[in-house]
Amino acid sequence: MRKSELESAMADSGPDVNGVPEIDLTDPEVIRDPFTAYGDARERSPLARLLIPGMPMWAVTRHEDARALLADPRFEITESSFMRPDVPADCLPYMRTMSETEGREHVRLRRLVAPAFTARRAAAFRPRIERIVEGLLDELPAHAEDGSVDLLWHFARPLPMDVICELVGIPEADRPSWREYGATIASGAGQAFAAAIPAIMRGAEAAVARRREEPGDDLLSDLVRVRDEDGDRLSEIELVMLVWQLVLSGQTPTNLIANAVAALLDHPEQLAALREDPALTPHAVEELVRWCGPTLLTIPRHAREDTELYGVPIGKGEPVTVAVAAANRDPRVFADPDRLDVTRVPGTPGTASHLGFSHGPHFCVGASLARVQTEAALTALLRRLPGLTPAVPLAGLRAPDPGTWRLTALPVTA
Repeated sequence: MRKSELESAMADSGPDVNGVPEIDLTDPEVIRDPFTAYGDARERSPLARLLIPGMPMWAVTRHEDARALLADPRFEITESSFMRPDVPADCLPYMRTMSETEGREHVRLRRLVAPAFTARRAAAFRPRIERIVEGLLDELPAHAEDGSVDLLWHFARPLPMDVICELVGIPEADRPSWREYGATIASGAGQAFAAAIPAIMRGAEAAVARRREEPGDDLLSDLVRVRDEDGDRLSEIELVMLVWQLVLSGQTPTNLIANAVAALLDHPEQLAALREDPALTPHAVEELVRWCGPTLLTIPRHAREDTELYGVPIGKGEPVTVAVAAANRDPRVFADPDRLDVTRVPGTPGTASHLGFSHGPHFCVGASLARVQTEAALTALLRRLPGLTPAVPLAGLRAPDPGTWRLTALPVTA
């Protein structure tokens, strides 16, 4: 976005209120280039006002302030933080997910699943991930049309679903259905998701029943064992809820992998550096999460009581989000933040920890698994497709989604 265009977009949103810039999330220029829009707001104020039809909210823009908010007990995630679809009454009990819980309830549920998602477990799971990656790459030629293949639909999208189904313990016969559910979620389809909810719940119940009869070496078998041996730790409703939430939340790497490939194709010098030294891949993944991760805005928190942020009154119940797109490019903590640099080493001077997986009690439980998947995906892609190039300009394939930086397709030639 040119500076004149950004200034026009910001001006159209109305004058600053109490020195707080306003950003209209329906503005096409803001949607097209959120990093510039949020970056401009960040340099003007640590707090911005997001204008969203029917649900305006506050957004914290600077890195250290964002970290503080994500761990601030004055703000909580509630049922109102989510746009809950209209579902049949029998599905409602399963709709309150772990993401909506706080305090001891959240800690209890998280402790039940966290051991399956540690960095050590993710590393140990890598050989199985690599087999899935290689299998999907083997299938790519069959999906080619007119000399190109869509890496989003035939690689980045099925990979996370196959991996999480393997980890959780979804029976292989049921995985095609879960792939369809995952594609629905990844597409950001509200009505389609609502329509799929009953089948998703039945699928989760069926997976639980199957693992009761045929226990395996997977997370679901462990959770069933906990439920059946100590019902005080996990109810049947919570068990079914965890299955569908973990499986569908496991789609996070879809947009990360697609964004990463697109960014590398758009920065040939960075792509060349990674090809020349594959050992850079772990650092490159962290940099790609920071620079083009899919999360633009976090799930909004709500003020537990009347309070204030940076001198601005925040009323009880008002929503506040973190503009990850701004915080992850904050020059106060990242040197030359708008430059993609796959050699950037996390933890060194001028390189803070990114917020691509959030922070605090709701830090993404599957972050380690997402990292390993993205590393495995990029490593195999660059090895097996040495001539990888975009088949069409990718800038025109961005989804008009103000909350998630994602592509609608990723056609490439190899």
